[in-house]
Amino acid sequence: MSRPLKGLIVGLANADSIAYGCAKAFKEQGASLAVTYQSEKAKPYVEPLAKDLGSDIFMPLDVRSAPQMQALFDAIAEKWGRLDFVLHSVAFAPKDDLQGRFVDSSVEGFTLAMDISCHSLVRLAKAAEPLMSEGGALLTMSYYGAEKVVDNYNLMGPVKAALEASVRYLAKELGPQNIRINALSPGPVATRAASGLAHFDALMAQAATKAPLHQQVSIEQIGHAAAFLVSDNAQNITGQVIYVDNGYSALG
Repeated sequence: MSRPLKGLIVGLANADSIAYGCAKAFKEQGASLAVTYQSEKAKPYVEPLAKDLGSDIFMPLDVRSAPQMQALFDAIAEKWGRLDFVLHSVAFAPKDDLQGRFVDSSVEGFTLAMDISCHSLVRLAKAAEPLMSEGGALLTMSYYGAEKVVDNYNLMGPVKAALEASVRYLAKELGPQNIRINALSPGPVATRAASGLAHFDALMAQAATKAPLHQQVSIEQIGHAAAFLVSDNAQNITGQVIYVDNGYSALG
């Protein structure tokens, strides 16, 4: 895929979003972008960023809405006729379930978190597959709490573990079509979604103190890794969880 890439960004909420750091890196590599916003409430925060990115397509997408997803991919097919990569940077859990003990989590909260944070990736992959007839790449965002117990990560640990397993299964199924899929696992970043975690400031401070590089990761650094993974330079990498955490995960 030496031609300029065309990619879909799902999960851009504001200028502090990991998705925005990734989108900027994709744009720097010459990619054309389709950008979505989660709701009319979110639109005023996302629209100026989409304009700055020069996005060709700007449409609503609540990942729970099948009609919105169909409309989005119909628009991509009509505008571009193909899709080279998808960034899935979406996670949600109800506050009570997220901040409480995992053993106390509700069926409704767990189901909603799994649907939005994990199975939405599967739905995006299914919708993207027909537009990736010449191959493509999908990328999602995980966290170290999927592998090891992290205090206060609670419900999202098992959900992210399911997301990482989904990446491996999708890699096997989509590999024959030359469609790759990987997960980035950044260190803690001060995003709006992360602010829902209890004692998140302490988690960030601990990560910077304990990580071998003794610093916090930025959305720009995550973006550089994302741009590599959707490029031809990573054409033999699929089914992997790539840590961008200044070495924190290497400590076990």
